[in-house]
Amino acid sequence: MWKRDDLGFPTFWTVQIAAWVCFYLWGSISLIPYLHQPGALRGNTVFFLSLFVMSSLLRPVCRSLMSRADSWIALEVRAFGWSLLGGILAGFVIERVTSPQHPLIWADWLGNSVRSVFILFVWCSLYFSIKLWQQSVREKERLLRAQAETRDARLSALRYQLNPHFLFNSLNAVSTLVLEGNPPAATRMLAQIGEFLRTILDNDAALETPLSQEIAFAEQYLAIEQTRLGARLRVDMAISPKTLDALVPSMLLQPLIENAVRHGVAPLVEGGTIRIESKLDGAQLQIKVQNSGPASSRPSPAHEPGNGIGIGNTAERLKTLYASDHKFLLQWPETGGCEVTVELPFRKGVQPTEAAPCVR
Repeated sequence: MWKRDDLGFPTFWTVQIAAWVCFYLWGSISLIPYLHQPGALRGNTVFFLSLFVMSSLLRPVCRSLMSRADSWIALEVRAFGWSLLGGILAGFVIERVTSPQHPLIWADWLGNSVRSVFILFVWCSLYFSIKLWQQSVREKERLLRAQAETRDARLSALRYQLNPHFLFNSLNAVSTLVLEGNPPAATRMLAQIGEFLRTILDNDAALETPLSQEIAFAEQYLAIEQTRLGARLRVDMAISPKTLDALVPSMLLQPLIENAVRHGVAPLVEGGTIRIESKLDGAQLQIKVQNSGPASSRPSPAHEPGNGIGIGNTAERLKTLYASDHKFLLQWPETGGCEVTVELPFRKGVQPTEAAPCVR
């Protein structure tokens, strides 16, 4: 098994040995017609072994040249100089080892030296190319990791912004129930808030969760609001079973539902209906949160739900997670009320458990 580094690249010695063995075998095969000549295979072995040793000795030289951050041309010029020196030395060693009993033949030494210089120069160029490519891959990996860490930190910060916002609104609602002389409802609401916050903390590290889990969160939150509003808050859910295992951002529905309750139901004496719908539209997951209300003109910019923490936070998280591959629409239909539509790429998570009954 070849040894590899942290990014999966083979180590230098793995590539060095494997490449020179393949080069030697190729050279040996090309000598088959000349094997009848005395010393042919021995000379071939000495030639490749000498170049293997010389290229290994050139490795620290090449590393030193690269550390100077010279241009490619400067690297090649210096590499040629060192290859020339190494090739001449290798040619001398080859000539002496293959013909130790004969005087030095200058023509043979020159021929071996020229071949050695060329091969070593090509080796240096390949070394530079591979190292620069590895550096490029490592830099891209570092940038991607940094971007992912930055994105996760931003998403975590945005999500943590929701918890105190929700807690403030919920405790304010409890205070209202106490002032209205309804301690049992306040007590029940505190218990529901505690259970809801425990669920949030248990899933605090997840950036995305299955829609089935988000529906469960939504039902817990709606139970809190129904304790406060009673029969004035009506809930209608139309969740396609095909969407239950779709991955969505954690805490996606709660701020949308909170805005729908706060701006579309709570201000009305007769209350209203919150409708939550999910379906598949091709390769997209479509989620809608609607609240009923009288047909009226669009709210002024200062009072639009989109100016609240919940809607703005959700829009920022969707943009950070999916870039341009999503839609987030806030509309006021002519029939009344407000409608928020979210479209995301449909990706499956874990298989959903049986959904809890919808809150009514």
